[in-house]
Amino acid sequence: MKNLQNTPPIIVESKSIGHAIDFKWNKKKINQFLDPLEGNEELENALLQINHKGSVGLTASLLEWIYWRFTGYTKTNNDIEKRIEALWCSIDNVENTKPLVFDSDFDINACGHVNGPLWIALMNVRMIDVMYRKGSYLLQSELTGLVLLTRHITPRKKVFDKWFSRTILELQRKYPSLYIKNNLDETDEAIYDSSHEAVICRNFFFDPEFLHSHEASEKAIHDLINNLDIEANQFLCFSKKAS
Repeated sequence: MKNLQNTPPIIVESKSIGHAIDFKWNKKKINQFLDPLEGNEELENALLQINHKGSVGLTASLLEWIYWRFTGYTKTNNDIEKRIEALWCSIDNVENTKPLVFDSDFDINACGHVNGPLWIALMNVRMIDVMYRKGSYLLQSELTGLVLLTRHITPRKKVFDKWFSRTILELQRKYPSLYIKNNLDETDEAIYDSSHEAVICRNFFFDPEFLHSHEASEKAIHDLINNLDIEANQFLCFSKKAS
């Protein structure tokens, strides 16, 4: 993915790349990210106000923050990059992508200052992908732990906070949820069809000069897809000929 060769300026400003792994990582922290809803109602409510494609775009962007934070510390970045690519492709059309399986060969667990956050991040992204595919009305709540984790590992948290606050407000304004929490049908049979929602692109999150429009977002998504090494991506369903 050519875009991932260019670090977003906001992530450079956050001092994430190459910074020492100096954040706390213990059982208490792990439990906070695995079960994040208690005590984070304000964040959850903010996330519930954005629609499904906006939520998947935010997921891809948060995973990119994590990708850059651990560059140089792990050999799994190629796997993370492919998942980011697949998330953007699924926004264009979820049928173009395969489920983001939580690879059993990804032989790590929640322990360790590098493997631990990566394990939790990829597990959260897997759950978001599952709920997006099945049209769950509770998709947005699954982002809570990913937001908290990304903030925790970022060296300059005020920079992340500035980015996230601005981003969530723009998402609520331009990609609002079409349903409200109090009216949710939480049964397994309830399915929300997000195919009618407008696409969102990486530029929305990381390019301050991007002039947002639905047409510009669609063009950016299609340009991204056309630049992918599609045949080598295990999470995609289509080939270069199909694109």
